[in-house]
Amino acid sequence: MTNINAYQDNTPAVAPAITTSKQPLPVAKTVDTQSVLKRLQSELMSLMMGGDPGISAFPEEEHIFCWKGTIIGSKDTVFEGTEYKLSLSFPTDYPFKPPKVKFETSCFHPNVDVYGNICLDILQDKWSSAYDVRTILLSIQSLLGEPNTSSPLNNQAAAMWSNQEDYRKMVEKLYKPAAV
Repeated sequence: MTNINAYQDNTPAVAPAITTSKQPLPVAKTVDTQSVLKRLQSELMSLMMGGDPGISAFPEEEHIFCWKGTIIGSKDTVFEGTEYKLSLSFPTDYPFKPPKVKFETSCFHPNVDVYGNICLDILQDKWSSAYDVRTILLSIQSLLGEPNTSSPLNNQAAAMWSNQEDYRKMVEKLYKPAAV
């Protein structure tokens, strides 16, 4: 006859299995953090070696999860000649979740609010783990010259966008280069 309660020496037989199953969890979390670190280090190297004009980003001091980026306004746009500083904050589950990206330099733009928040689909619901820092910076640089005026964060900028001459004057009036 089999033992229905599955006890051995007055101890439930399943107890060791429960204890053992909890052991790998901290190790898995460490591995995930390590893979995120490797991914960010790889992206940094690609960005440095890529030579894309008008974009750059580097970790803040020794903190690989917080980066400072720079975007230069593209030629033949109202943002030509401007330089914008950005902050990029990577979650611990990157690249499965997008980084938080904000303008640190004030930017008068239909898709940027007064706090520097950016309305860009790839930073929200259209995020894919295939994107990287380079893709993000190039997308934001492209957004400067080609805003989505149908989904503005800044209604005044969206309303002015159709008159590029007046819009450029407003950009020049409000643009304050970041202190070095």
